[in-house]
Amino acid sequence: MPPPPARTEPPRDVTTLARGLIAHLRTLHSERDIVGMQRFGIVSSAEQLGVSVTKLREIARPYRRHHALAVALWEVPIHEARILATLVADPKKITRAEAERWVRRCDNWAQTDSLAFVLDRTAFAVDKAHAWSAKRAEFVKRTGYAMMAGMAVHRKELPDEVLLAFLPAIRRGATDERNFVKKAVNWALRQIGKRNLRLRRAAIAEAKHLLQLDSKAARWIARDALRELLAR
Repeated sequence: MPPPPARTEPPRDVTTLARGLIAHLRTLHSERDIVGMQRFGIVSSAEQLGVSVTKLREIARPYRRHHALAVALWEVPIHEARILATLVADPKKITRAEAERWVRRCDNWAQTDSLAFVLDRTAFAVDKAHAWSAKRAEFVKRTGYAMMAGMAVHRKELPDEVLLAFLPAIRRGATDERNFVKKAVNWALRQIGKRNLRLRRAAIAEAKHLLQLDSKAARWIARDALRELLAR
């Protein structure tokens, strides 16, 4: 089946459109690329097709901010369909209920990070980042910290105080030894510290505190963050 037309109005029937996009994704199935993704920890309980993010962005381009399509795609138990959903979702239209439902379906870091980079633009991003960073579920927790990193990069209008308020959550999460969590905590700390001089000083101070904790994860987070922040 040929790819959907790139420059025509999408069909009004969202179900038909979603089915067409899924059919197109299936034509791109690659066992070799599935193995490659899994080698980097992208393993899903949903079906995987091995379609690259670069290709998914190309497919998503004509449908950006088509929120009804994003909602439909999240219902499809295919890893790439859910990544595609994050690329067409409209952060101004995402509801808190949708965000909660979607984050609980994430089962790998590629999904959480792609979701975080649309949710970090929502009106409730700060609240969800705090709430999810306190959860036990691994990928919900990672999404919270990935959203903190995303807000530090994307939300230029946020005052420093919003990002400084994430530092206690970073300290709390730094002792979580799970790989996907500790890397997200580290990511959030580094991105906050790279925002401006005031935040860099605060992030460095926080990292130095983490060095003193009796936790391998916290010390790794601190050393890695300091390596980058002190070099700036």
